[in-house]
Amino acid sequence: MNPLPDRVVIVGLLITIGLCFAMAFWYARLHPPMAPPLLWRNGPAMGGSSLL
Repeated sequence: MNPLPDRVVIVGLLITIGLCFAMAFWYARLHPPMAPPLLWRNGPAMGGSSLL
């Protein structure tokens, strides 16, 4: 059995790495991070004093 040519190995590695990146981006697009609402923009809820 002959060893694989270098070109086949390099193309196989590039395809594998490309598939990994594609699956990671696809997963991130389907499940975006759920950021909590920015409550600090609404001001103090109880009229509290400033920290300064």
